[in-house]
Amino acid sequence: MYAIVRSGGRQHKVAVGDIVEVDKISTANVGDTVELSTLLLVDGEAVTSDPWVLAGIKVVAEVVDHHKGQKIDILRYKNKTGYRRRQGHRQQYTAVKVTEIPTAAK
Repeated sequence: MYAIVRSGGRQHKVAVGDIVEVDKISTANVGDTVELSTLLLVDGEAVTSDPWVLAGIKVVAEVVDHHKGQKIDILRYKNKTGYRRRQGHRQQYTAVKVTEIPTAAK
């Protein structure tokens, strides 16, 4: 059984026990439980994609960690002018462990 969930504008495929990196959830502390909205639910051979049914189904996950991702370098360069700018960025992530995926009512 697995589900496709939405968090931070991205979609993630999750199953019970998976640890997933999502964009930082600033309102949650380590140990808190969060609910992720479900876009698709696959339970054995049954696939549920109806938005009306999935509106009531929330995947429950526990916050494991807050951390930063790998640093990326941004370089700007314009030729013949000597213009050079260097900037770095580290995205903040929250690691969550999926604890429960409820089944759809039939």
